[in-house]
Amino acid sequence: MTPLDLHDAELTTPHMVILDMVAEDKADAASQLAARLHECGRITDLDAFLAQVNSREHQMATGLPGGVGVPHARSEYVQQTSIAVGVTRYGHSLDFGALDGPATLVLLIATPAASYSEHLEVLATLARSLFKENFRESLRRAHDAEVISELINSSLVFFDH
Repeated sequence: MTPLDLHDAELTTPHMVILDMVAEDKADAASQLAARLHECGRITDLDAFLAQVNSREHQMATGLPGGVGVPHARSEYVQQTSIAVGVTRYGHSLDFGALDGPATLVLLIATPAASYSEHLEVLATLARSLFKENFRESLRRAHDAEVISELINSSLVFFDH
């Protein structure tokens, strides 16, 4: 297996970040974020991909402690591993099933169907970062898509040491 070089293709870009996101529920949030991935050419079939994300959500809650939702799917409709980020509008939050309450930060993770180990690596690495309160707060307070995408990309540079 060759090492994953994330410098070739960034996991997220400013266009994949939604600031002041307002969504009716977690499915709506995933839909808004997936639409950004689709616009960027990261996923080929928006509806089919969303069906997979929602199916995954029904299997197990994807809420993390500290107000984070991490909907995700490994899919044949994903062109390259990508993360879309939503930071909810102040006072707005979404239930992703976390024990400590709703999410104000939503990260949609999309990985190609064949990339099983990469999918797990991205989830594990991102979860480690998201368990750190200062990282979550940096994402929430940035108010800048460029800064948020840089924070996500730099937190996920693995296999490089």
